[in-house]
Amino acid sequence: MLEKIFKLKENGTSVRTEVIAGITTFLTMAYIIFVNPSMLSDTGMDRGAVFVATCLAAAIGCFIMGFYANYPVALAPGMGLNAFFAYVVVGDMGYSWEVALGAVFLSGCCFLLLSLFRIREWIINSIPQALRTGIAAGIGLFLALIALKNAGIVVGNPNTLVSMGEITSLHSLLACAGFFAIIAMVHFRVKGGIMYAVLGVTFLGWALGDIAYGGIVSMPPSVAPTYLALDIAGAFNVAMISVVFAFLFVDLFDTSGTLIAVADKAKLLDEKGNLPRLNRALLADSGASIAGSVMGTSTTTSYIESVSGVAEGGKTGLTAVIVGFLFLLCLFFAPLAGMVPAYATAGALFYVAILMMSGLTRIDWHDITEAAPVVVVTLLMPLTFSIAHGIAIGFIAYAVIKLITGKAMSVSSSVWVLAILFTVKFALQF
Repeated sequence: MLEKIFKLKENGTSVRTEVIAGITTFLTMAYIIFVNPSMLSDTGMDRGAVFVATCLAAAIGCFIMGFYANYPVALAPGMGLNAFFAYVVVGDMGYSWEVALGAVFLSGCCFLLLSLFRIREWIINSIPQALRTGIAAGIGLFLALIALKNAGIVVGNPNTLVSMGEITSLHSLLACAGFFAIIAMVHFRVKGGIMYAVLGVTFLGWALGDIAYGGIVSMPPSVAPTYLALDIAGAFNVAMISVVFAFLFVDLFDTSGTLIAVADKAKLLDEKGNLPRLNRALLADSGASIAGSVMGTSTTTSYIESVSGVAEGGKTGLTAVIVGFLFLLCLFFAPLAGMVPAYATAGALFYVAILMMSGLTRIDWHDITEAAPVVVVTLLMPLTFSIAHGIAIGFIAYAVIKLITGKAMSVSSSVWVLAILFTVKFALQF
């Protein structure tokens, strides 16, 4: 049966290899079951329900990717987008988490339509590589700022906007210890290093009397507090257009880049460098986002950590299916997830920020018309505390800079349209 579904022999792999690959991928991304509930609970969402929604959304995405697309790519609620959901859409813009879930649902539906009508390629090809790189780096800086805030290392200051916090406090010291532990384990290629660091900091917090013991294993909490709680009608507000677009845009490019990177590592690309069954993989991503919003979590996306499983020999959807089953098993570890404090996940956030900023090396810094918009996007996201505003201003800056330097003809029509729409949006706000 497994041979018929996943074509193991055709892909030069075995059940044992795929199982090992699945376990490896899971260990490298399992930190999300601790980080996501911690972040989304800051919006007022029930932490236990978000934990269940996170595990279920990840499992659903992995099963669709495995059985339908037959790729060794795992999915789970995405880093960056969960921060945007919690701290910008709900925290800064003041929308309820129900409306934010509605925006995630609409972005998932838009992604689904783009996949069905095969216009994803047109969108991706029409958006400059510089802007895509800047957006990823900007989200990285945004995550870094949240990590430093959660660790108590950076605090608000009415005179200087931000300043150094009590870096010698217990929370700051434990957060730093977690970050250094992650870097060391990643350097020495310890599988599951991020998860071990998060759990290790949590254990130290408990040993030092800062965390109350809540147990390790129990029956899964109820998902009822967030299930079907999304407010789709509220997400149709005109002011939410940029929010829906931000969810869609970031997920679209993050997923596409991840799929190509993982497929290239697994040698699954065809002779033209294209990914067979790409639309099936995209449908898995969009379907998981829709399902996740219904259950109560932010956008679900493909994880670049899937490369770790591919490095262990994973080549088929069986790898993703194994990851999905492991996420289901995690449903019984809710008490442990509930004990994890924000400072225990700060190191993981900062490490992910480093990964997301690495793409800046691909920018042509000698071309000021390419470099300037990248810096605008990268800095505006954390400084405005908004991924949506960073994307919008980045598009406007790119179009204006190309126009005033005589390179307007090199700008695609889609960039002009988006730049004009974002300009109108900002004009209407004032």
